[in-house]
Amino acid sequence: MLTNELPILRRGAILAQNPADYGSLEGLTDLEEVAIYDEDEHRWRHPWSLYWTVVLCSIGAVTQGWDQTGSASATVLFPEEFGISTNRGLPNATRNSWIVGAVNAAPYIGSAACGCWISDPLNKHLGRRGAIFVAALILIATPIASGFSHSWQTLFVIRLVLGIGMGAKASTVPVYAAENSPAPIRGAVVMSWQLFTAFGIFIGFVANLIVENTGKIAWRLQLGSACIPAIPLAIGIFFCPESPRWLMKKNPNDYRAAYTELCRLRRTKLQAARDLYYIHVQLKEEIKWKDNQGINYFVRFAELFTIPRVRHATVAAFVVMLAQQMCGINIIAFYSSTVFTEAGYSKREALLASVGFGAVNFLFAFPAVVTIDTSLGRRGLLLLTFPMLACTTLAAGLCFLIDPGTARIGSIAFFIFLFAACYSPGEGPIPYVYSAEVFPLAQREQGMAFSVTTCLGWAAVVSITFPRMLIAFKSTGAFGFYAGMNVLAFVLIFLFVPETKKLTLEELDQVFSVPVRDFAKYQVTKVFPHFIKRWIFSRQLAPLKPLYPWELERGEKSTSIH
Repeated sequence: MLTNELPILRRGAILAQNPADYGSLEGLTDLEEVAIYDEDEHRWRHPWSLYWTVVLCSIGAVTQGWDQTGSASATVLFPEEFGISTNRGLPNATRNSWIVGAVNAAPYIGSAACGCWISDPLNKHLGRRGAIFVAALILIATPIASGFSHSWQTLFVIRLVLGIGMGAKASTVPVYAAENSPAPIRGAVVMSWQLFTAFGIFIGFVANLIVENTGKIAWRLQLGSACIPAIPLAIGIFFCPESPRWLMKKNPNDYRAAYTELCRLRRTKLQAARDLYYIHVQLKEEIKWKDNQGINYFVRFAELFTIPRVRHATVAAFVVMLAQQMCGINIIAFYSSTVFTEAGYSKREALLASVGFGAVNFLFAFPAVVTIDTSLGRRGLLLLTFPMLACTTLAAGLCFLIDPGTARIGSIAFFIFLFAACYSPGEGPIPYVYSAEVFPLAQREQGMAFSVTTCLGWAAVVSITFPRMLIAFKSTGAFGFYAGMNVLAFVLIFLFVPETKKLTLEELDQVFSVPVRDFAKYQVTKVFPHFIKRWIFSRQLAPLKPLYPWELERGEKSTSIH
């Protein structure tokens, strides 16, 4: 045990119980006072071990994006080599479109069916770093194997295995990052997942362009290059500290390893002792909950749908994750070269346009870091950007009706880039952040796994159906369909997704304790008529009666949260 550290541990426990009054803590050194002060005033002053952890988690996100883009360009080439071309007029074009869609969807099928769900046993037995290492090995081997495949059946199976690594990593890396990060920067660190996934998409498109002139092996190199970021991830992860929370959960009677890792992650031993106490209290509550309720993995999963408060959170997380696929972002991420070729681009021009799409997707993710915790919040950003997504998707689809030429090509690219610019600060980063914060502690791992499964499972549906949709509806009809999906997603968010910005755990419990039906009814009968009267007919109205009692205590207007 930590008998030699008892004085600093006692001081850390006192600080944890009254963090705002750290100046009155007995024996506080100048270094400790400055370090605690800097946590709020200079939030990014931390030891190199924490930054190395953030870098490795960002590389994990890059692999996620790069794995998505290899098939985007390879789809133009590998169907011809495997005899499954989807060119219109060929006798088997319809059948082949389903095959190509299934091959491209295989990673998301593997993620949803297996990868997300094995993250729990991997984490339990191997730790956060071990789970990430295993996922990284899969993400090294499978892209390389994809480049050597000689039939679509083999490629399909390899990409299924690729999905297992993607799902396990996507369910582990955000949790690992959150558990190692200090509270003042935890949200920004978790948000880096989407930011660097977008960067991975951009880098993947650049890699596709670099190998474009290598002849028949171009598609093999495009698929195989996705192994590149997974190599430093596998090597570097064991230079990072293990999650202190996982170490304490694994060894509840000996916190020495956890305290050692916290000392690597914090500037002073006092801060490490304080956070050790925080985690200790949380684990005691978890153990008490499990002992009283007899909870196991499957029971906690069932509670996602049986406990009203948790069910509301499950519905809201399901909607925001589903909306990411409904908006149509992945018809561009998965089939960008196909879409731009349909617009009239040459293969090289399509790759260049794909690089531009990736760049816009990455650059416009930065505003989300600033806006997600402002007055707009999560719900406000979603409700603001989805009408824009619907309009830009519809406009891009209608531009396919323009006669072939420069005007058609330029206008399609413009609206697709504008679509990406509207997506990145809204539906891009919010689903993972929202899903990570809405579930109670006891159901958080299962809730996150369910949410990621929803996202990647429906990504598989998008990938499978889009080639067939292009044949049946052509480009204008396919884009028009997703414009309609954006409108439907807007309605679902309005009815079922509460705001969560800047809310304490107790306030989140009150928010999600309101039944789903009552929340939806309030939006339809109170919020919507109030919005129409005030903003359409310019009538002066009294503020709405709040749905949540604590809003009155805060003195907030109901429209700021609803």
